[in-house]
Amino acid sequence: MKQMILWASLAMLVVAGCAQSAEKQYVRKAVRMMDKDGLFAEGMEWETARSAALATEPASMDEAYDVVREALKVAGGKHSFLWTKDQMEERAAEDEATAPSVVLLEGDIAVITLPRFSGQTQDENRRYARTVLDALPASLSGVVIDLRGNTGGNMYPMIAAVHRFLPDDKILRFKSRKFNMPVTKDYVLRTVDIEAQAQIDCPVAILTDENTASSGEATLLCFRGLDYARSFGAPTAGYASANQPKTLPDGSRLVLTTSCDVARTGEIFCDDPIAPDVETGQPLEDALAWLRQ
Repeated sequence: MKQMILWASLAMLVVAGCAQSAEKQYVRKAVRMMDKDGLFAEGMEWETARSAALATEPASMDEAYDVVREALKVAGGKHSFLWTKDQMEERAAEDEATAPSVVLLEGDIAVITLPRFSGQTQDENRRYARTVLDALPASLSGVVIDLRGNTGGNMYPMIAAVHRFLPDDKILRFKSRKFNMPVTKDYVLRTVDIEAQAQIDCPVAILTDENTASSGEATLLCFRGLDYARSFGAPTAGYASANQPKTLPDGSRLVLTTSCDVARTGEIFCDDPIAPDVETGQPLEDALAWLRQ
């Protein structure tokens, strides 16, 4: 009888513990995700942040979100964030995509403007790239790729839109704690489901500012180290890293930085701004002057 009472008591404790620990279980799951893939989830600083998060007893989901966000600052750095389900729905309602554009100037120079883009479907991704590709002539004497104000999103449609100015090789790499992932032009085109078009051989000027970030910076880095490319403007925002979205049980989304960007030059970029080749307050004018030389 005593043994039965003991087992019953233990069962009640387990049930009670589970009922009271939904918030704690949420924190534990998020920490496991950071442990596995977070770019900076190693070393003493992370161990301290990890232990602090797991030791908390959040009394509400709002407190659990705050705990996760604190740990995320260490595991993923400044490019990582947590969105609640409500925040995701609000952002989706507000996020109106701006189409890229192509303007042809005298002297066979094209100005391509690539705005931020977070397409949700393959059709949207393809449409973004095709808007640029369908407007390009067979040849040009120069091209300006305007990345000013491009705060990021999905880099693949952006790169696909300007793939005719890139060589057929590895254009970028992602470096995580555990692996290096090369990104080739062919992989980009397959991801967006765009057929490769003939390369256009001409000098390329890229415009950047303090709002060029994330996928905008990745697009910039695809041209770094090419002798026919030069960047103009102001240093970028300093978010040259790749994120992975991870959905948590309550529908919130953990957007975790998992790798940093590596240019073909071997330079590693992450949280620091990328300086342009020519720092100037009139980037378009200076870029056009260089192209016309």
